[in-house]
Amino acid sequence: MNGLLNLGSLVLGLIAWILPVVNLMRYGKHDHRHWVTLSIMSISACAISLCFQIFYSYHLVKSEEWYALMDTTGAVASVAAVLLIVTIILNAITLIIYRDRTAK
Repeated sequence: MNGLLNLGSLVLGLIAWILPVVNLMRYGKHDHRHWVTLSIMSISACAISLCFQIFYSYHLVKSEEWYALMDTTGAVASVAAVLLIVTIILNAITLIIYRDRTAK
């Protein structure tokens, strides 16, 4: 079951990046009603993905798998930072683009 935490984290991380890209691809169309919902879903998917990684690290600590924890902590921290930064940048670009379009 704990392996599902990593898989779920990966899937949610990909969703966190795909949703803003979908928002940006839909920019040329006239329907601008759901861009906020997709951005909130993107940020939520990123947060849940990071939460899954915290739960997995907690599982490793609780089961006292110190070597597995020491081997993966650096990579997990780096990937988590990249996930968060890219998600914020993509959603900020979406906000900037759609802000001008919905204000009219």
